[in-house]
Amino acid sequence: MAVASALGSHNVFVYGSLLADEVVHVLLTRAPSSSPALLPNFQRVSIRGRVYPAILSAQNNTVTGKVLKGLTDAELEMLDKFEDKKYIRKSVEISLLDGSEKLLAEAYVWSTEDDPDLHGDWDFEEWKRLHIDNYLARTKAFMERIGGAGA
Repeated sequence: MAVASALGSHNVFVYGSLLADEVVHVLLTRAPSSSPALLPNFQRVSIRGRVYPAILSAQNNTVTGKVLKGLTDAELEMLDKFEDKKYIRKSVEISLLDGSEKLLAEAYVWSTEDDPDLHGDWDFEEWKRLHIDNYLARTKAFMERIGGAGA
C-alpha cells in the first residue's frame, strides 16, 4: 500500500530514466511539479545489460535526483507497472536540494543488494546522450502494449 500525503497525492523520488521529463510525460501524459532532491544513505549503480540504474542502501552515500510531487494513485500505479520487476517501491526520507525541507517519498529500490550485475556509477547526461531516443520509443511501445493513456 502506498504512503500518501494528507491530500491523497504521492511524492516519488526519481534518479534514473525518470529524471527525463520526456519519459515521465509519455507515462503520465503530464510533467508533474518536481524539485531537485537528495536521498541519503543510498548509492546509484549501473546494471549490466540495462540502460537504467538501480539504487541500493549504502551508508555515507547520497543519490542526487528529483522528487515528482502530487502524483495520483493511478499515476503511481502506472510507474509500478513501468518499473522492472526487480525493484521494490519503498518509502524513503529525502531532502530538497535547497535544504528547505525533508519529505517522505516513494522510491524504486533494487531488490537484490548482492546482484552480480550491479556495477559502477550511472551518469544521467551520458544516458541522455546515448539512449534517450531509443528509450522514449520503447516507453511509447510499452504504453501502447498496456493501452495506457500516454499511448
